[in-house]
Amino acid sequence: MNWQQHYHRLKFAQPSEGVLEVILSNPGRLNATDSQMHRELAYVWREIDADESIGAVLVRGEGGAFSSGGDFAMIEEMIRDYEALVRVWKEARDLVYGVVNCSKPIVAAIEGPAVGAGLAVALLADISVAGRTARIVDGHVRLGVAAGDHSVMVWPLLCGLSKAKYYLLLNEPLSGEEAERIGLVSRCVEDHEVYAEALKIAQKLTQGSPTAIRFSKYALNNWLRMMGPNFDTSLALEFMGFLGPDAREGLASLKEKRKPSFQKKAPL
Repeated sequence: MNWQQHYHRLKFAQPSEGVLEVILSNPGRLNATDSQMHRELAYVWREIDADESIGAVLVRGEGGAFSSGGDFAMIEEMIRDYEALVRVWKEARDLVYGVVNCSKPIVAAIEGPAVGAGLAVALLADISVAGRTARIVDGHVRLGVAAGDHSVMVWPLLCGLSKAKYYLLLNEPLSGEEAERIGLVSRCVEDHEVYAEALKIAQKLTQGSPTAIRFSKYALNNWLRMMGPNFDTSLALEFMGFLGPDAREGLASLKEKRKPSFQKKAPL
C-alpha cells in the first residue's frame, strides 16, 4: 500500500522487512496534534491491522520530539463549535480503541515532549521506549478539562492508582527515567539510543510467531477493554469540560503563557 498517498501529518517508512514506521510530523510545532493529525491517528490503525505485510509498528515523532499535545486552533474550534467537538470526541474514542484493538504489536520511541493525543499513542503502545530526558505530561487538568483520552484507562494499570492520581491531578511532568521507575513505560535508555532500541525491539517482534504474539496481545489488552467504561466516562467528562469556562481560561492562559485563574466553585 502507498501509505503516504492518504496521509499528510503522518509519514511512513520501512526501516526493515515487516516493520512499518509511523512518524508524527508537524514541522516547527513539536509535532502538535492538529485537526488533520488527530483524524489520521484515529483511523490509521484499521489500515495497519488489515495489511498482512506488516509484522510490527514503530511509532515516533519527527525531529527529536514525540508530540507537544493538542494544537490551540483545534481546541479553539472545539470550544466554539459543537459539531467540531463531537467530531473530535469520536476521533479520540476511535484513536484509543484503534490502538488497543490493532492486532499488530506497536513499539513507541518517546523522545522530547509527549503530551495529549500523542501521549495516548505512546503509552497505549505494547512496548514503550523513552529517552532519559523525555518529558511526559498528560496536560488535561492544566487546560481545565478532565483527564480523558487514554489516561484513566491505562495509567492506573501501568503505575498504580496512587501514582496515577498524583501525576494526573497535579499535572506533574515525568522524565523518561522517572516514568520507567514507576512502570509507566517499558524501557528507559539514553536519549540518543531511543530509536535504535525501539527498532531492535520491533525487529525482534517480526521474528517471532505472529499468531502467538497477536493472540497474546489480544488477551493482554482485555485488561484495557475491561477499563472501557472508565475510559468512556473520562472522555465524555473531558469533552463536557470544553463547554465550560475553565477550558476557555486554560487555553487563554496557555496562549498568554501565564498561570490560569480557574473558577473556585465547581458545578458538582
